[in-house]
Amino acid sequence: MTAGEHPLPQVTDRQAWQARIDELRVREKAHTRAGDALAAERRRLPMVEVDPTTPLTGAHGPVPLIDVFDGRSKLVAYFHMWHTGKPAADQCEGCTFSTTHITELSYLHSRDVSYATFCQGPYEESSRYRDFMGWTVPWYSVPPESADRLVADRHFGILVSYLRDDNKVYETYWTTGRGNEPMAPSYGLLDLTVHGRQELWEDSPEGWPQLWGSRGGQFQQDGRPTAQWSRIKAGRDDDLGT
Repeated sequence: MTAGEHPLPQVTDRQAWQARIDELRVREKAHTRAGDALAAERRRLPMVEVDPTTPLTGAHGPVPLIDVFDGRSKLVAYFHMWHTGKPAADQCEGCTFSTTHITELSYLHSRDVSYATFCQGPYEESSRYRDFMGWTVPWYSVPPESADRLVADRHFGILVSYLRDDNKVYETYWTTGRGNEPMAPSYGLLDLTVHGRQELWEDSPEGWPQLWGSRGGQFQQDGRPTAQWSRIKAGRDDDLGT
């Protein structure tokens, strides 16, 4: 597909173009300030205590939740959906999209924050998927009894913030759906382009390409989560042992 296959924005001179951007910039700055105000409210939320001994499964067996902090006072955990017994191509395309973006943790660590993936599936199976994808973030499986405590009537696909105070652990915030978008800067970059995310719900000019729905297809290509294809082409084995 080329840009010429769709209507194009109006062409103008640079001065008029910059004037329109300057008008938009006022609203962009207001949007940024509104986000800052929401973050300030988030920092003032109460919190709820969580059992610090809640067991997870890591590379070396059972691990209590408090150990996942790795000595830091804060932890952000993404609860990765899993379809047990299904092949790699049938694993959650949305969770794959989000998790693929998380590659560098040093900036979080410098702020006393750890990060981990809490996967819904059994460790042996799901960790093979992690290896196939080449993800390097800490990876843990959540046994069913621990899911009851940590997920607590919600669902996998949530992003959760925790605080450790000595030997106690608290949940301070959680979100899901579009609230998970800070994990995936691809969306922010797409929003800067003329065609945006190319998803059906977007308010775009008539004739703009809108190819993707919002029920998973936007994260898939040719029957697989999109990010899997580069791994397949690199010769990685996607056998999960199922």
